[in-house]
Amino acid sequence: MTNRHQQLARILFALGMVSLGILALVYSYLGMAWYSVPDWVPWGGGVTVVSGLVLLGGGVGLVFERTARLSAAVLLTYLSIWLLMRVPGLVADPGTAVLWENAAEIASLVTGAWILWARVAGLPEPSNWRLVTGARGTRAARILFALALVAFGVAHFAYVPQTAALVPAWLPFRTGWAYLTGAAHVAAGLGVLFSIYPWLAATLEATMLGLFTVVVWIPAILATPASMPIWTEITVSLGVTAGAWVVAASLAAPDRSI
Repeated sequence: MTNRHQQLARILFALGMVSLGILALVYSYLGMAWYSVPDWVPWGGGVTVVSGLVLLGGGVGLVFERTARLSAAVLLTYLSIWLLMRVPGLVADPGTAVLWENAAEIASLVTGAWILWARVAGLPEPSNWRLVTGARGTRAARILFALALVAFGVAHFAYVPQTAALVPAWLPFRTGWAYLTGAAHVAAGLGVLFSIYPWLAATLEATMLGLFTVVVWIPAILATPASMPIWTEITVSLGVTAGAWVVAASLAAPDRSI
């Protein structure tokens, strides 16, 4: 993959962040991955607005070389906080697959920001940040991404009827597609995790996620253009897809900066 394609992956991730920011500002809602600001967080409405501004500003900042490093750091910090906020729910109810799926959505966004920051941070390997930046940081981010994909796959198997209902009606064997895409998520995750054709695994995953956006959510939003839940789904789908493309780009040319 050429450097131009890597830049396109970064721009796509930036667009994903911008779209999530706009969603938060327009609907005062942070997306399906967040659901809502937890009740124990004070000034929930203000948090949503600030979050929207962080996502919007961080996404715009990623586009420009001068601000890419700072923007990646801000987005990584912000998204990591939201991921950590999912941990209590997972500990309290580890058997509920949808909780893992929600955390996996945020984790895929964390992965994109992490890889971008790891590659543009410009810190020397012996620095105190060596475990989270450079080659080591990039590898750690890929592991997180791989685990997120496995969680996506498990959720497909746990909620087959709900997943099958999202398959376009013009496709035959809708339940079969639910199982097939679930298996594809798991296979891609294992491929990245164990370095079994990892670039191919990440690229096919990113392509599949992109197809979900085009085949499932774009027709849905055209049918109900005023639906906030559908806008939420398409926005989160775009962000997750962008994170997957960042991972694929990092695997294609590991020695080049994104």
